[in-house]
Amino acid sequence: MQAANLIRKITLLYPVTAKFDGADGTVIMKAVISKEGNIVSLEQVNRMVDARLAEAAIEAVKQWQYKPTLLEGQPIEVITEIEVSFTRSR
Repeated sequence: MQAANLIRKITLLYPVTAKFDGADGTVIMKAVISKEGNIVSLEQVNRMVDARLAEAAIEAVKQWQYKPTLLEGQPIEVITEIEVSFTRSR
């Protein structure tokens, strides 16, 4: 099996109000990647993170593009976990 590789990653924008308020954390999501390499389903797994950060992470990740995962040379749909961290500069 050949794993999916991220080939296009949209730049993540730290929400200004969240940064100003001191919010930081990691958004964990479960994603389904299609045979074509598109994210067709995205669900936030952890709920103990600022909603503004979760929304920003989901909006960015929905636009990511992967090289299709191959199984015996054929593209397949896969489920993966994606973590996006927001850390304020000190």
